[in-house]
Amino acid sequence: MQNISDILAQMTLEEKASLCSGGDFWHLKGIPHLGIPSILITDGPHGLRKEDGDPTQIGLDHTAPATCFPTASALAASWNRELVFEVGQALAKECKSEGVSVILGPGVNIKRSPLCGRNFEYFSEDPYLSGGIAKTYIHGVQSLGIGTSLKHYAVNNQEYRRMTINAVVDERALREIYLAGFEIAVKDAQPWTVMGAYNQVNGTYACEHPDLLEAILQDEWDHQGLAITDWGAMNQRVEALSAGLAVEMPGPNPGNDASIASAVKAGKLEEEVLDQVVEKILLLIFKAHENIDESFQYDRDEHHALARRAAGEGAVLLKNSRQVLPLGKEIQVALIGEMARTPRFQGAGSSLVNPYRVESIYEEMIKIAGEERIRFAPGYSLDKEEVDPDLLQDALATARDADLVVVCAGLPEIFEIEGLDRQHMALPEDQNQLIETLTGVHDQVVVVLSNGAPVEMPWIDRVQAVLEGYLGGQAGGGAVADILYGITNPSGKLAETFPFRLEDTPCDDYFPGGPRTVEYRESLLVGYRFYDSVGKEVLFPFGHGLSYTSFAYSDFFLSAARIDEQERLKVSLTVKNTGERMGKEIVQLYISPVEPTAFRPVKELKAFTKLALGPGEEKEIVFELDRRAFAHYSTSLKDWQVESGEYQVLVGASSRDIRCQGSIWIQGRSDHAIPRRDRLPAYLNFPANARIPREDFEHLLGRPLPENLAEEKGTYTLNTPINDLRGSLLGRLLARYLHNQVEKMMGDHSQSPNAIMVRSMIGSLPLRGLALFAGDRVNPGMMEGLLTMMNGHFFQGLIKILRSSRNQR
Repeated sequence: MQNISDILAQMTLEEKASLCSGGDFWHLKGIPHLGIPSILITDGPHGLRKEDGDPTQIGLDHTAPATCFPTASALAASWNRELVFEVGQALAKECKSEGVSVILGPGVNIKRSPLCGRNFEYFSEDPYLSGGIAKTYIHGVQSLGIGTSLKHYAVNNQEYRRMTINAVVDERALREIYLAGFEIAVKDAQPWTVMGAYNQVNGTYACEHPDLLEAILQDEWDHQGLAITDWGAMNQRVEALSAGLAVEMPGPNPGNDASIASAVKAGKLEEEVLDQVVEKILLLIFKAHENIDESFQYDRDEHHALARRAAGEGAVLLKNSRQVLPLGKEIQVALIGEMARTPRFQGAGSSLVNPYRVESIYEEMIKIAGEERIRFAPGYSLDKEEVDPDLLQDALATARDADLVVVCAGLPEIFEIEGLDRQHMALPEDQNQLIETLTGVHDQVVVVLSNGAPVEMPWIDRVQAVLEGYLGGQAGGGAVADILYGITNPSGKLAETFPFRLEDTPCDDYFPGGPRTVEYRESLLVGYRFYDSVGKEVLFPFGHGLSYTSFAYSDFFLSAARIDEQERLKVSLTVKNTGERMGKEIVQLYISPVEPTAFRPVKELKAFTKLALGPGEEKEIVFELDRRAFAHYSTSLKDWQVESGEYQVLVGASSRDIRCQGSIWIQGRSDHAIPRRDRLPAYLNFPANARIPREDFEHLLGRPLPENLAEEKGTYTLNTPINDLRGSLLGRLLARYLHNQVEKMMGDHSQSPNAIMVRSMIGSLPLRGLALFAGDRVNPGMMEGLLTMMNGHFFQGLIKILRSSRNQR
């Protein structure tokens, strides 16, 4: 490793500042005469997405072939730490083969609403599970000398106005729900980088948030890596650097680099602060460069087999009435649904992988059972949602003579896209009607789903089985076929609750908010924390998943009946496979405070394990819980507090299938008075409809809610989204020009999901984000001039633009 201090001593102020933005879209800058190399970072997280085109331009459709592993929603449903570690190592090997030093993942943002368009990239509604899977992923990747980028830090839970929206969240929810997964991953795995989110958190942009970046990430969690922006997320560069944000992406951004140097010269920024940031950048660059091996090769077949195994463990058998599954190879199957032939296996956006091989359910079922046993009908079109009578009748005719019907359904690509949230939880109408109609002509209908987030199932009582395949990656088709025929015993469990309908979700009235703010009025009660606390029925609960075998829990034991909060509690039990097949069980441990003073969810996941058992085999499990398992975040102590009292220890197969339980009394050492805002009646007795009055949420926040009105001409700022500038003639012309440029850029791909994403992104892009497309052709002075003109001061703005153009020359 080079001597960083010596290199720093040789650098000019301008050279130091220049390292604080990327060299282009995908490289960190190097300084050749100082021996500082450039390194390549690129998209993930479930597969390598390396651009083959011009690195100075946005490109989404020309990428190097790579293994498309199951998306995060499927990986989390495996609950298998060892498997995720293997996937992480495989990703690292593919990075090495392409000269990539850092892969941009994993994403640990909480699934607050089923509608978030990027949910397929996130693990869970639960921070403990999210953090546990993320840290294993990071360990896997970084064990082979490739860096990760933990994202999107923080409170980035929607795509609507994601670049400007202000997430208004109370302190306890921030700490216990939205930061806890990041905390686990940072403390236990030390990702080389953490990516700052686009959005604001309580009025401050995440990429310049001193509490998030400096006080929490650096000081409290002791993050040793560096913080980088999401692409185009930079607002105020000097403020961001002061808060600990090291690298702005993409680059280069000479204007922002110059602003750093100017701030140091003007005494507004201490050079020592800049030196500390540059030291972290150099440490990353040299560490990454040491591990570059352009001759490295990996086994594609081996990675495909791993992808198939991962997809199999992440698929969840939700229902299996009369044990219609697994199928016998001798039965005649009507396979209905275009997704069986044209697989939906990943989401659209920056994570879109170019797979070198893709399996379909149709082809893989034929390989197992033979072509004569599988009769196929498309049933619906992927290009529209309206029922096609001819396709429907053909499907019915195919189904009538079969022993069993397998319907492959799911969400089309355009339903789950980065940059756009879903508008509802329903499947396309033609798919729902197809399933409903098939249940009228056949009494054995199995539904296989391909989707990245929960969907409503109005036909659930009329089908015999449902297999949630999620977005299973390039080998997802084979994994589903293996499960259908019993070659693989399903072992996945839901990492998110499936509600009956959208209106049941706790944030339904407050998602996605806008135009300026989104209010997190449900606070701590996200996902199962809400449904279980208020006793609301759900379609399928958190942690649910069936197997082709059965498991019995026994010999439950707590190591003590009463402990001090500094002592550890051991929880042991025995799990036995009581069936006739080898299978895997996911054992989940929840903690439930009996009579808390502060408002708490009725139960929270605090430990889990996945174990494989042969027929008749049993194993003892021992969980060890520390004080954090029983603690809540105290808004008065600004720290984690264990309140003295009784806690139930619940162990089961899901959040609603508790098999064993016991009680423990814990003596807290810091029994400070619980603040009034943690004892609000509205939260202690949370309403089943999740409607929280404004004044109660303001009491919880400890401050009035911020203004949430759209900006008007005369009040536009550099953070005003492009679409909101249409009150100005110049704003309308700019919006039209940008949309035309996007159409030209997309060319033959204008109808692709990525084109839809970019169109949406343009509309929500803040005015300052023009630099993302124009690069160094647009300087800060030009932007200020353009803004002045849009606010109705045409000539003053024109003068600013002319002056800045002259200065730039």
